[in-house]
Amino acid sequence: MLVFTMDESSPLTFICVGSSLLFSRLFYNLYQEKKREIQQIKEIQKFQPNEDLLRTVKASPQKRLPYVAVEGVVQPVGDPLESKYKPQCFGVIQKVLVEETWEMWNPTSRTWIRKKMNTNKSNNMVPFHLVCPGAFVSKVAVKVQSPLEAVEPYLEQVYHKVKYARDGLLDFVVQDLVGERPFCLEETENILRVGTPLTGFGEVVLEQGRMLKLQPPTNGQPYLLFTTNYQTYLETHESTATMWKILTAIFGLAGATLLAWTLYRAYQKYERRRGRN
Repeated sequence: MLVFTMDESSPLTFICVGSSLLFSRLFYNLYQEKKREIQQIKEIQKFQPNEDLLRTVKASPQKRLPYVAVEGVVQPVGDPLESKYKPQCFGVIQKVLVEETWEMWNPTSRTWIRKKMNTNKSNNMVPFHLVCPGAFVSKVAVKVQSPLEAVEPYLEQVYHKVKYARDGLLDFVVQDLVGERPFCLEETENILRVGTPLTGFGEVVLEQGRMLKLQPPTNGQPYLLFTTNYQTYLETHESTATMWKILTAIFGLAGATLLAWTLYRAYQKYERRRGRN
């Protein structure tokens, strides 16, 4: 029987083996979880805002599709919003953040500590719908309800600027005596532009005649909006699954190789000892 003690293989070796196998197991679980998620995505029906979607909703129970994907292009219902900072930039959702950063003197550490102050946020939105990509005149449109409830980021940053404070010598002397001074002003604007390709995962219902509405699902599934198409979204998840699969193999192989090398060294020492006896 092969027996070896800790002095024949360092504790560090066992820690490395255990850690490698533990990480391999962790990545394998993440891979399996992502595989299940991909399968769920593949089972979701995909539509564009066209007659096919309208017919399917009309034929469904209660004229409602509980959870589907809709690919379209953003178009406002009425006048769009105009960017505060970027000329000729129009959208349907606008978020503006203006934030001041000040420096406060800390007498204990004798250093200036930066702190966010006077944060000003503004959110604006106009009703919008999704129309069929490439259609000159769209006969079917899907109104997007409660887009701010969606969990996926879909806004584009169209403006970001940091303005640093430039005070004179006298101002700095006064601020040093007071113990606080302005450092910078940061302005950021994010917009969902008109004409942006947008895919929504949610519940589609028929309201009046040909009026379709995409809204947060009532069955507990996530309400998603993202600026890629369904296929790109699926490929992103598949790439993540491949990454977890590769990491599972790398760490599993590393742990198994290190364990085999440790056992081989222990066996060699055992054989040498048996040869001397």
